Amino acid sequence: MPYELQELAAISGMPGLYRLVRAARHGVLVESLDEKATRTLAPARNKVSLLSEISIYTQDPDQTVPLTEAFDRIYQKHGTTAPVTSKSSESELTDFMASVIPDYDRDRVYLSDIKKLASWFGIVSKHVPYQEATAVAEATDSAEAAPETKGKATKSENEPTADEPLSTGGVIAAADEDARAEGNPEAAPAKKSRKKAE
Repeated sequence: MPYELQELAAISGMPGLYRLVRAARHGVLVESLDEKATRTLAPARNKVSLLSEISIYTQDPDQTVPLTEAFDRIYQKHGTTAPVTSKSSESELTDFMASVIPDYDRDRVYLSDIKKLASWFGIVSKHVPYQEATAVAEATDSAEAAPETKGKATKSENEPTADEPLSTGGVIAAADEDARAEGNPEAAPAKKSRKKAE
């Protein structure tokens, strides 16, 4: 996969793209995909759309083009800079889309979708390294060929893979604290008994 999109998302009500950091009590902790890399909480009420799950309609109703593949096609044709922006004319945008996905569905893919595609590609290509397909295949092959270590877990074995769901780090601990605060005797720490001095 040339561009790794698994942890990248668009969030309703929030401009730009974000890298998902971890789940939080009232939403998701995210990091803006820009020079500032500002961390903020995306509220649970906001819709989080993972880029890896977005596809573009084609004229075949049973077939769509994943955003990852669309980004790869744009890169192969134009490098890291798309020839259009959200301010380009309608004809420029539709010509660009037709050059990338010739059989895209003209009825279900709107002009706003094409603008979003160009804008997202610009952000991703600026902040996410492009990996050639051969480099990705070689990395996968070398990982499979590496001997397994027994007994001790390496750092990479403890890290989540790209297809794993977000960690719920911090959520469980926070829930435990809430339970203690509400007087749950099972969650509360044992109290030390004091003997009266006689």
